[in-house]
Amino acid sequence: MMKKSGKQLIVINGRGGVGKDTLCDFAGKYYRVRNVSSITPIKEIAAVYGWKGEKTPKARKFLADLKEAFTQYNDLPTRYVLEQYQEFLDGEEEVMFAHIREGREIDKLKAQLSGNCITLLVRRPLEGVEAWGNAADDRAEQYSYDYIYNNTKTLLEAEKDFLSFLKKILKERG
Repeated sequence: MMKKSGKQLIVINGRGGVGKDTLCDFAGKYYRVRNVSSITPIKEIAAVYGWKGEKTPKARKFLADLKEAFTQYNDLPTRYVLEQYQEFLDGEEEVMFAHIREGREIDKLKAQLSGNCITLLVRRPLEGVEAWGNAADDRAEQYSYDYIYNNTKTLLEAEKDFLSFLKKILKERG
């Protein structure tokens, strides 16, 4: 799939709780944004069988393990992101954020898109959280990203700061 001019796919990652969705919401105020996650179809399946949306370490591990099982079985998470990417290319959005935690899954997507995406790590110090207890969260920083955003500002400052950061990326990649 070829990237269309004026559109940018950003694979966004970071440990749980660093503010990825909040940053994507900020971007959505200024750009037409599609915000998807490779875990979405897994969450939908898990919800049918009792997962209530909680983000506890136990629930995070359950979802990570279930995602790994579907990745091995039929590559559902990557297929889902590729379907969303095609809709993005056919639609009016300018920026697509794809939340993908596992480095090998990021590499798989990049290969299927001939590199037509960039990667972004979001970091923020989390008091009291050393590890979430699952590889997807705990190894998020063990990948070589194109960009790193340190989410250390207050909520009011973060919007302006992230938008400036994003604008610079889009200009470089334009």
